[in-house]
Amino acid sequence: MSLTGSGILRTALRRNLGAMTWGTVLMGMYQAGETAFPIALGLIVEHTMRDRNPGSLALSIAALLVIITTVSLSWRFGMRILQKANTTEAHRWRVDVAACGLQPVARDVDLKSGEVLTIATEDADQTADIIEVVPLLISSLVAVLVTAVALGLASVWLGLLVIVGTVAILTILSVMSRRIGEGTREQQARVARAGAKVADLISGLRPLHGFGGNAAAFLSYRQVSTEAKHQSITVARANGAYAGAAQGLNAILAAIVTLAAGWLAFRGQIGIGQLVMAVGLAQFIIEPLKLFSEMPKYVMVARASAERMALVLAAPPVMTPGRDRPAPGGDLEVDCVRYGALRKVKFRVPAGEFVAIAAYQPRAAADLASVLAVRVPPGAYEGVVRIGGRETADLAIEAVREHLLVNPYDGEIFAGTLRTNIDPSGTSRMVPEAVAASMLTDVVALHREGLDHGVRDRGANLSGGQRQRLSLARALAADTDVLVLHDPTTAVDAVTEQLIARGIADLRRGRTTVVITSSPAFLDAADRVLVLDDGVITAEDTHRNLLTTDEHYRLAVAR
Repeated sequence: MSLTGSGILRTALRRNLGAMTWGTVLMGMYQAGETAFPIALGLIVEHTMRDRNPGSLALSIAALLVIITTVSLSWRFGMRILQKANTTEAHRWRVDVAACGLQPVARDVDLKSGEVLTIATEDADQTADIIEVVPLLISSLVAVLVTAVALGLASVWLGLLVIVGTVAILTILSVMSRRIGEGTREQQARVARAGAKVADLISGLRPLHGFGGNAAAFLSYRQVSTEAKHQSITVARANGAYAGAAQGLNAILAAIVTLAAGWLAFRGQIGIGQLVMAVGLAQFIIEPLKLFSEMPKYVMVARASAERMALVLAAPPVMTPGRDRPAPGGDLEVDCVRYGALRKVKFRVPAGEFVAIAAYQPRAAADLASVLAVRVPPGAYEGVVRIGGRETADLAIEAVREHLLVNPYDGEIFAGTLRTNIDPSGTSRMVPEAVAASMLTDVVALHREGLDHGVRDRGANLSGGQRQRLSLARALAADTDVLVLHDPTTAVDAVTEQLIARGIADLRRGRTTVVITSSPAFLDAADRVLVLDDGVITAEDTHRNLLTTDEHYRLAVAR
């Protein structure tokens, strides 16, 4: 698949060729039937006035009923096929964009999550509209051609008038549609930026309230939203001008055809039945011409949306993962890693050991967590990280995720229930143990529904400590071979922290566990403590030995 805007549209058309073919046939039948109606009326008038035969009249009425039935059924089934294909194709693109947005290997798309959300919804839907646009464009062309031929049989001048008028209208509107496409791209970008700003503000709502920054944040969003509004108004004006011009030009062409037919009838060059047919076709042609003239605009909008999707879908991965898998139950080794605040960090955690890392600088702790979580590609730092004896660069990213879990201190909470937050896949057998070890039992006991108690978006109905313990329970329930926790209890009280540290030590016994923390409770519960100072490991021992022998350590972690 060619991951450009045009390539995405070609892929959508190719995947739905069968549905579009049937849709085009049925919609062509619909337009042909609509065109046949005024032609049939003209023939009825012509023959009724000439023959005055009731049998011919009855036959003509029966023919009209057949035409009406054909028009009704072809429209119904044609649009059903096209809309089903449209909906299915939009779903495919939404899934593809979401898969890239959720890809474990980060992608350098220079887009915020709110923008990716807009691309995965509105842009995916507008791109899939091409599935309906092309058949409707072809069927409208069929109607125009049938009209031109029918009028040409009555008078060559009438047929040429329709063809020349249609070409002139499309030429004028194609120029206008380019401007709409350019404005639409800018509108979509600004609306997406406004969505991203909202997502950022919601995620930081509590801190904003904490220091009184919500008013300034609101003004910031208002400015971005106002820019999006002005651009939307500009596009709406262009669309209005386009629609008005299309309607006006179509009406002018219909009026010219009607007047020309009347003049030819007045001069006796066409009969009364042909005049009726010409007047009927002139009125009918307004609708297919309107549809035909609007298609360039929809094509430009679909292309603009496809180009925005290509920003996500065509972005190269930051790293190309390998295919190997780590040995089960393996150890964790960081070998001379230099990245950010880290300077030649080197340590090894054997399988089954519980190690705490006391990082004196928060930046170094965050950088170490990012490297271990593979949020930083191996090529972006010096040194190597080995899991189960294999370098992360050689491992499939899915294998890394199954084997090693890094739980951040700010883990997200999702709308749902306590249970779905702890065990999103519904397959964990460690939920009760994880709830107990994370001291989430009091939260469960507070509510009649227990683990089925509802949780609002981002855990809005939970306290900071409850959200943190819920995130910790989710990490423990995953039961991975290697678990890395980054400041898992910063929002809980000292007594609860002590209980959590003991619970994790018991639950994770025999499993490799690393806790990046300054918590005395975790440092004391660990088998071994590594001191990370100024980007390097400067000491390692048990917590109690370090308290006795290292004054700097004692001052840093004592509470």
